[in-house]
Amino acid sequence: MRPTLQDIIQTRKTINPHITRTPLHHYHALDTLLDAEVHVKHENHQRLGSFKVRGAVSVVSQFTDEDRARGLISSSTGNFGQGVAYAASIFGVKANVVVPTDVNPGKAESMRLLGANLILHGREFDEAREYAERLEREKGYKYVHSANDPLLTAGTGTYTLEIIEDLPGVEVIIVPIGGGSGACGTCIVAKSINPKIQVVGVQSEKAPGAYLSWKQGKIVEAPMQTVAEGLATRQGYEFTQSILRELLDDFVLVSEDDLNLAVVMHLEKTHSLTEHAGASSLAAAIKIKDRLQGKKVALVVSGGNISRDQLRAALDMAGN
Repeated sequence: MRPTLQDIIQTRKTINPHITRTPLHHYHALDTLLDAEVHVKHENHQRLGSFKVRGAVSVVSQFTDEDRARGLISSSTGNFGQGVAYAASIFGVKANVVVPTDVNPGKAESMRLLGANLILHGREFDEAREYAERLEREKGYKYVHSANDPLLTAGTGTYTLEIIEDLPGVEVIIVPIGGGSGACGTCIVAKSINPKIQVVGVQSEKAPGAYLSWKQGKIVEAPMQTVAEGLATRQGYEFTQSILRELLDDFVLVSEDDLNLAVVMHLEKTHSLTEHAGASSLAAAIKIKDRLQGKKVALVVSGGNISRDQLRAALDMAGN
């Protein structure tokens, strides 16, 4: 069952001791750029640099004694793995995380420092996910999915509670979508409090699996070639898609050039370091700026864990 607004409010009480309440800052430079009143929800300032920790703590906090004894297995391109490793360290669980072989080195180091056992497998996220599911069956681990879990969505939804508390008149929230847990939490909270709030999702056109699944009303697989790790899923997932199909107002695709430019624009306009997935909300806002004119807009920066090489490449591409 999908979580309700009351579930998300209750979850906040559970996870608050272990997370950061992140700021929502208003930037006049973005107002001028978009001809709107623009606020940025800085989940890149979250503990471990990503919103994913909210959902991970929510899930692992509800493990039974038997679950904790089994140890957990999960898969990630980095941010969710960090969240799972952190949550496991809090609640005394052995964490195993399957990551693609080209995992962001900074994220990999963070997971190891948090005590996780890293298993490198596959070229991209869904190959890592499939291997984690195989290890669940073979080794008897407790599996933690990065999208298909109501407890996960209840955790990620807490940042939208904060957005609406800090900006009660918000009219549009733009949120990155990979697996979709963050966007689902945003939809549930926003639509429960004020159905007029528009929620717009964004994904890379180089990894449109979730977008196509939403658009076609069924699970669709698509090639995955984006630099944006947090958007890099090959397909949609049934639990999150069922919520997005009902509650998401719109879904925007952006190019890799758009993402690189948005990373650089955050440096220039908000003096903030974002990863490509985190910057995608700004990329989408620029693409649909005509529809945002005069509105109160919140951009969710889902994470800030960009590598040196990724940042250097973004600066080079944006300069050309």
